[in-house]
Formats: sequence, C-alpha cells, structure tokens
Amino acid sequence: MADIRPSAVAGMFYPSNPAKLRDDIDQYLAAASLSDLRDVRALIAPHAGYDYSGPVAAYAYRLLADQDPRPQRILLLGPSHRSWFQGVAVADVDAFASPLGPHPVDRAFARKLAEGHGSFSSANGPHGPEHCLEVQIPFLRAVLPDVPVVPLLFGQTDPVRIGQALDDLITDDDLVIVSSDLSHYHSNRTAHTVDREFLDALLTGDREGVLKGEACGQAPAAALMVVAKARGWHPRLLDYRTSGDITGEKRQVVGYASVAYTRGAQNG
Repeated sequence: MADIRPSAVAGMFYPSNPAKLRDDIDQYLAAASLSDLRDVRALIAPHAGYDYSGPVAAYAYRLLADQDPRPQRILLLGPSHRSWFQGVAVADVDAFASPLGPHPVDRAFARKLAEGHGSFSSANGPHGPEHCLEVQIPFLRAVLPDVPVVPLLFGQTDPVRIGQALDDLITDDDLVIVSSDLSHYHSNRTAHTVDREFLDALLTGDREGVLKGEACGQAPAAALMVVAKARGWHPRLLDYRTSGDITGEKRQVVGYASVAYTRGAQNG
C-alpha cells in the first residue's frame, strides 16, 4: 500500500502505543452491554478523545462485532471540522494509518463515487488534519480489520441530495457509519435536554429537527436518514452519555450517543 493517510491525532485523541490502545478498546468493548439487534445496516458513533467518548462508541462497535454476516464495505461519513469546502471530500488513498496497523480503503469504489456524482470529489487535503473519521479506525481495526472503508468528509452540502446519491449506490453488503458528537460546552443538565431533543428527532425520523440540532455531524446524520427512510431502516438508541457523566466534570460538557439502524421493525 503506497498511499497511506497518516494518523493526525494518535497520541492525542487515543493512545499511540499499540498495546495500550488495544487494551483500552478491549476494556471499552467488554464494559458495553451487548444488544440483541440483528441485521444492522448503519451506526452513529461519537468521535471525541477516547477517555471521553470511548465508552459510548463501544456500544456501537460491540454490536458490530457480533453481526453475521459481516459487511463487505463500510462507508464512513463525518463532518469537516478544520477545512471549508463544497460537497463531500472522498479520500483517494489505499489505507488510513493507525497504531493497530493500516486500515484498507476501497479506493476503486471511492474513485467511482467521486467521478460519478457532482457533489463528491477526490480530495485528500481536508482529510489530513481531520479527526472525526480517524478516531473510528482503531475500533474498526479491533472488530472488522479486513473490511475496507470509504472515507467521506462532509463540507457545505445538501444532505438530502447526498443521501439520495448514496441510496443509489450502496448495496446490501455495505454498512454506513456516521461519526458525530452531539451538543458542545453546555452544563451537563442543559446538554441532556438539548441532546434529548436531537435524539428524539433522529429516532422519529424528523430530519428538519435533526438539522436544527447542535450535533456537529447533523448533515451526515440527515443524509443517513434519507437512506434509512428509503430502505426501511429503523433507529435504536444504544447509549447516551455526556463527557460529564463519564468524567464527573459537569460544567462544560459534550454529548455522545451510539445509535444503530436495523432493517425491519421487529427490533424497534
């Protein structure tokens, strides 16, 4: 693999030491309650430093590790925090580096997506400093190390149009993962109220309510909602906590949630 996107936040958002990182992830996964949901088609997981969001993200990844059959490809959607651009930046690389080894990218599919739709473009620049997709990679290395990803970073774009494009392209062998935190820097009590409104909108299919919320990944989440509605996927909240719930520091917190989408209503 000649083209590997280097890690930008290893040693900051998560340990750079492979043994320490794997031990932390294993502990998070072991502490997460395993849901009985099956036929998982999509997940929403947080992307903060693992000390804050790792226990919540583990609910999504423990569920993912237990799925059979496993996905053949994962579309990773997240918001750009550090670069402004129009459309969706598709990483044109062979892999994303991580302390647990490089994780493969389905580069052929990524190029097909970028070449086939005007809202998508091959652009590695925005991916360079961005953390939101990178922090999902070590969890994926732990549970699905051989399943390639397609890294999609959202800039200024229409999430409905993106959702419709993805609905046209993804197959039953694909999984979608949206990387998003929820509200930022409220008191813990206020964060719970604000985040509950967002999650209620998400869980009831209220896309406009989601877009009015404070989640940094509201656009990728709204795009996922378009796909879910078209395909009959149903959301289930796996876990919600704030950084204050996890660390005890409750003056200015960030909210985190893990959500799973399954096909069919039997798990609702």
